[in-house]
Amino acid sequence: MILKAPENFDKNKQRKIFLAGSIEMGKAEDWQTKVSNALDSEEVLILNPRRDDWDSSWEQKKENKQFAEQVNWELKAQEESEVILMYFDKNTQSPITLLELGLFGPSAGNMIVCCPEGFWRKGNVDIVCERYNIKQVETIEEMIEACKKIFTEEE
Repeated sequence: MILKAPENFDKNKQRKIFLAGSIEMGKAEDWQTKVSNALDSEEVLILNPRRDDWDSSWEQKKENKQFAEQVNWELKAQEESEVILMYFDKNTQSPITLLELGLFGPSAGNMIVCCPEGFWRKGNVDIVCERYNIKQVETIEEMIEACKKIFTEEE
């Protein structure tokens, strides 16, 4: 099952995967759909922050109801997910994804990071992942397989 921001997932008891990573409309590929489709047959709830009704004119201030709702949804989703998949598209800067790596990387039990060559801060991402023993992969396909393996090993 796939839920997108800001859909409510409070009462859903399924295991959760959060898709953290590059969005930057028009710059990043829609990797979330690719991953969601590949994991759709798993018995998990996929939490996708790529919001269908996102309006880039919304002011990014906490007083803006829609913006605050989005940020809080993403934070809660990451706090409650068993797995966080994180993708850094080399065509983006992804400052929020970098922030989320710092927030959740050191404490996330199951985070899988894909940061391809060419991402402007790949060195920083590589060092953080190494320091905090965060699994890294080279491709989105490897990220999908590593995620499936986590759930297979838990059964």
